[in-house]
Amino acid sequence: MQPSVARQQASAPPAVVSQRVAQLRPDGSAIQCAFSNESSLTISRFLASFIRPSDQIEFDPTTADPMRELRVVQSTPRRPRELYFVPIGYVTQPKPDKRDEYFVRAEVAGGRLGIRQIYLPNPAVRDYFYFGNRRRAGCEDQTLYDLLRVLPTATPVDLRLALKVRLLELQTDAAPKDQIQAVERAFNLLAHPDLRSCYQALLLDPQAPVLFPYGGFGALLAAGELSPDRETFFARKILSFLPDRRERRFRAPLRKVEFYDGYAVYRDSRRKAELILDPISLPLAFDPTWNQWRHLVSTKFGAEATFVKSGKYRLSGGEWHLVDWETALPSRLKITLPRDTQEVLANARNLHHRFGQFFDAIERIRVRLEQEPIERQELDRICDSLHIPPDFDIAQISWKPDYDWFYFGQLRKRTRKMFLYRDEFIFELERAVVVEIPQQGHATYVFSRPGNLDQWVRDYARTLKDDLRKNRTNAAERLGFLGRVMHGRNPKTWLRDLRAKVGEAVDYSLLAVETH
Repeated sequence: MQPSVARQQASAPPAVVSQRVAQLRPDGSAIQCAFSNESSLTISRFLASFIRPSDQIEFDPTTADPMRELRVVQSTPRRPRELYFVPIGYVTQPKPDKRDEYFVRAEVAGGRLGIRQIYLPNPAVRDYFYFGNRRRAGCEDQTLYDLLRVLPTATPVDLRLALKVRLLELQTDAAPKDQIQAVERAFNLLAHPDLRSCYQALLLDPQAPVLFPYGGFGALLAAGELSPDRETFFARKILSFLPDRRERRFRAPLRKVEFYDGYAVYRDSRRKAELILDPISLPLAFDPTWNQWRHLVSTKFGAEATFVKSGKYRLSGGEWHLVDWETALPSRLKITLPRDTQEVLANARNLHHRFGQFFDAIERIRVRLEQEPIERQELDRICDSLHIPPDFDIAQISWKPDYDWFYFGQLRKRTRKMFLYRDEFIFELERAVVVEIPQQGHATYVFSRPGNLDQWVRDYARTLKDDLRKNRTNAAERLGFLGRVMHGRNPKTWLRDLRAKVGEAVDYSLLAVETH
C-alpha cells in the first residue's frame, strides 16, 4: 500500500520553501503567482491552469529557474492532492512489484526538492500514452488504428499513407490542434516496432506491461503523493509529458541501415541517433536480404528530423552505464537519396553475387594475403589466372560493414602503388607510406617514405602494431613510424590531420568548415 501524506514526512532541504498562493495574475504570456507573504513566482500558463488560490507551492528560490521543479499541494474537500512538475531522465523498463502489478521508475534530473525518483504505475503510463484518446467523450472504444483509419494488420507503408491522408483531412477541416497531435502521436507509437508490439499486447490484455515511449527524458507533470522520506513521488496519473527534442540534420551511410520485413532501422553509436524507416520515408524496395551485401554500399543518405532524447544502457568494464541517445519521431522524418543511389545499389548487389560466384578463387587469394603482402598489379594478374574478371574489385575482400569509403577514396587518389596484406591496405604516397585497416575503430598509420619500398613492405609484414606503438626492438625507428591519425567522428578532420602528417599543404582557414 502506497504511503499517505497524512503520515509524518521528512523535512525538505533547507533552501526549499513552501508558499501559499494568494492570487494568480496574468503577466504577458505567463502567469504570476502572488504569495501570501507578498513574494511571487512567474510560471507558464499551462502550469497555472492546474493551480488555484490557497494551494501550496514548494520550490527552491535559490535556483536560476525556480519553476523548473515544483510540488503543488492542492486544497480539496476530502484530502490534499499533490502535483509534481519536474524534468525526468531515464525511465526504467516495466517490472512487477510485490503485488505483481507492473510499474516503471523515472529518474529525477537535477532535482532540488530532495525527490530522487518517480514511481509510475502501469495504468498511469498506459492511459496517458496508449489509451489517452479514450478519455474524450465518444472515443471510449477508439484505438490508435481507428485514429488513423487503418486496420490492426496495417503495414508500415499503410500507416505512413494513412498519416498523410488524415493530416490533410484535418488541416482542410481546420481541426483543433489536439486532434492533429493525437493522430501524429498514434502514428509515432505504431511506426515504432517495439511500441507497436507493446500496444498490441495492451489491446489483448489492458494489464500487460507498458513501455514509457522512447525511455523518458522530458518535462513530466504527475498527480500523486510524496513518500514520507521525500525520496519518491508516487504518481497516480500523468497529466502531461513533453519530451526533450531538437532538430537535427546529417548525412548517414546507407550501409549502416538494418533491413527488416516492411521497415528498416538506422543506428549510429557515434551520433547516438536512431531512425525508424519505412519504404516511403526511405523510398527503396528493400527486404531483409539486403543485409547480406549492404556493407558494400558506399552512398550516403540525408536525414532531417525532430529527435527526442532517450537513453540506452551499455555494459562497459563490467558495469552498466547510461548513454544518451536520440530517436527521430517517424512523423517528422525526411530522407533524401543521391541521384545515383539505384546504380550504387545495383553495383553492390552485383559485387556480392560475384563474391559468391568466385568464392573458391577468392579464398585462395585470402590465404596468400595472410602469408605475404601482394602489390595490386600482381594481385590483378593472380585474379586473371584464376579467371576472375578484370572489373571485379578484389580490394573489397577486406572491407568490413562499418567502414566509411571516404577514407579509402582519399588515400587511393593519392596513391602511387598499393599493396594488400591480411586485412590491411598499404599505400605509397608521394611523401609517405600509409597503412589503413578498412574497419571502424582503427586509426591510419603513417610512415616516412622509404628508399626501397619492397624491402620496407617485407619488414612491415614481420612487425606487430604493438611493436610500433611501443618502439619494441626499435621497430618504429626502423620503419620510420610518424604516428597515427584517428578516424574520429568527422572524416574531414581526419583528412586535415592526414595532410599535415604526410607533408601536404593544409589551409587552416578551412578548419571551421571542415569540422562542422
